[in-house]
Amino acid sequence: MSEPLFELTSFQRDLLYVIVGLSSPSGQEIKTELQEVIGEITHGRLYPNLDTLVNKGYVEKGQSDRRTNVYEITEKGTESLRSRREWEDQYVNL
Repeated sequence: MSEPLFELTSFQRDLLYVIVGLSSPSGQEIKTELQEVIGEITHGRLYPNLDTLVNKGYVEKGQSDRRTNVYEITEKGTESLRSRREWEDQYVNL
């Protein structure tokens, strides 16, 4: 069973949820999606956190063109999100 993402910040977990919910989103698409819910997100907050997710193996980064990176959830990321949901469900029954 994968770790349920305790090592990540809540913002990093939110990034994972958005990435898994979209099809190969760019950083800008992720930013736009999250800003609708949490407000302004700076470049200096978004991209270092995306890089952390890549470095930890939760997300893969690719390119759609020379200027645009795209992000995809990895198997580790998917399993970790699944474990997180199972852990949350132990405590929250809505």
